[in-house]
Amino acid sequence: MRNKNTFHILRTTLIAGAILFPLSACQTVKTTQAGAVGVDRQQRMSVSAQSIEQNANKQYGQLMADANKKDKLNADTAQYERVKKIADKLIKQTPSFRPDALNWKWEVNVLTSGEVNAWCMPGGKIAVYSGLIEKLKITDDELAAVMGHEIAHALREHSRERASEQTVANVGITILATVAGLGQLGQKGMEYAYQGLLGLPNSREHETEADRIGVELAARAGYDPRAAITLWEKMGQVGGNEPPKFMSTHPPRADRVKDLTRYSQKVLPLFEQAKARG
Repeated sequence: MRNKNTFHILRTTLIAGAILFPLSACQTVKTTQAGAVGVDRQQRMSVSAQSIEQNANKQYGQLMADANKKDKLNADTAQYERVKKIADKLIKQTPSFRPDALNWKWEVNVLTSGEVNAWCMPGGKIAVYSGLIEKLKITDDELAAVMGHEIAHALREHSRERASEQTVANVGITILATVAGLGQLGQKGMEYAYQGLLGLPNSREHETEADRIGVELAARAGYDPRAAITLWEKMGQVGGNEPPKFMSTHPPRADRVKDLTRYSQKVLPLFEQAKARG
């Protein structure tokens, strides 16, 4: 009986250590100021910003070089100039969340593609797809909402945060599965459980943060933040059926529109002030 208890205590201690050891490698990081929208969640990182940005720069360079070879890089001059103008206005507002962002080596490009998409890599590497502009018949205010959202991901370093979470989770799950004697099947089960309980919800939280910061950036740049609502309504028309909430990395449209309605109203005074300044 004593041996069983000793084994149980030892096993519990090892399991606790398996969980706490990876967490000890994380640092609490303040990536952005809260802004008017009040995004102030604590973030923990175990991956360096430098390594994430280096990888992003390399990937971005490769993607742009490939698009250039296929004559799909900034092929429509008017589209590019429109996107660049909006991006420049948004970038000027980034110090409201993090002053160092003005010193990033920002790049903005338009890719010829039917895909309805846009993104901003760590360090300010932006790409907008022509399909987003053409298929949605997008307005400048709506385009500012998209780009503000994507820039927000970069400001909050969500890619670094996801990489950190995944690294910690992988180490913890591997150690825990080994200590508990769960085998490969048990480890897979723990990985699925992690995605359902932590991974996907955290991704949805990132999207909500980017929505809120995005509408503030747009408002400060002189674009109507309420356009984020019409944007996602348009996205819903081309997006088809969405997966259940618990299986999605994005919040359901109804939840998203409700949140955007609230926060676009919150930053409306900033839009009015920007308009008054001209």
